Amino acid sequence: MRLSPYLAFAKKSFLNRSAYRFDHFIGILDTLLKIFIFWEIYQTLYGTRVEVDGITLKMVATSFVLSICLEAIFFVDDNYLPDKIRDGSIANELLRPVSVQGRMLAENLGTALFRLGFHFCPAFVISIFFIGIEMPASLPMLFLFMLSSVLGYGVLWSISFLVQMTSFWLMNIWSLITIKNVFVNVLSGAMIPLWFMPDWMKKIIDFTPFSSIYFAPVQIYLGQLSYDEIACRCVLQLLWIGIIYSLGYSLWIRGQRKLVVQGG
Repeated sequence: MRLSPYLAFAKKSFLNRSAYRFDHFIGILDTLLKIFIFWEIYQTLYGTRVEVDGITLKMVATSFVLSICLEAIFFVDDNYLPDKIRDGSIANELLRPVSVQGRMLAENLGTALFRLGFHFCPAFVISIFFIGIEMPASLPMLFLFMLSSVLGYGVLWSISFLVQMTSFWLMNIWSLITIKNVFVNVLSGAMIPLWFMPDWMKKIIDFTPFSSIYFAPVQIYLGQLSYDEIACRCVLQLLWIGIIYSLGYSLWIRGQRKLVVQGG
């Protein structure tokens, strides 16, 4: 498979994002607002306490700063395929000598790379100076955090891909996208660090792909996992990517057989 077309799609997506400077500044502001709102909330909740159940305020700050910053760069276009099926342009996509899924991923990655440099980095640096978060447990843990973050994005993208495939059967998947986003925000640790979940709920969440998106990378960053545990988490992330993508691809094959395009 030639990579040059997909690199071109990623480059185009990157350049399209860089063309809108106002959106760029609004994106940074949005990320910073979320961070400082969460900071004020947890400062109030902790009050004068140094820690709660062994979790310090600085650990919590690190968790939500990393989660929010990762959320800023984990871009997935949930409406990519539904929009093309609705307006009939999916027919043109199927005629191209490139994989539709490959193009979807390439364009999403182009946007994600733009957000990495222009949303994640500024917000993360500002948070270090004004909030004071934990530094990586060690240099190897920092690299493993980056690896786990990439795999976490793969899990999130695969979930989005699976949800989008249902648009072959449903006229509007807005409700499914909303439900998916609620599950991701609540069960991934993006809104509430999973340390504060009841033990029975944490055990259930560990059997879902959601904790692999944000919370696993955060735990690695803070040095809460041993190397053996990190290896298991990364393998689990790969397994979830494989399982969810396979389910989505199965729907993709079946959806093409029943696709009828009128107009376009």
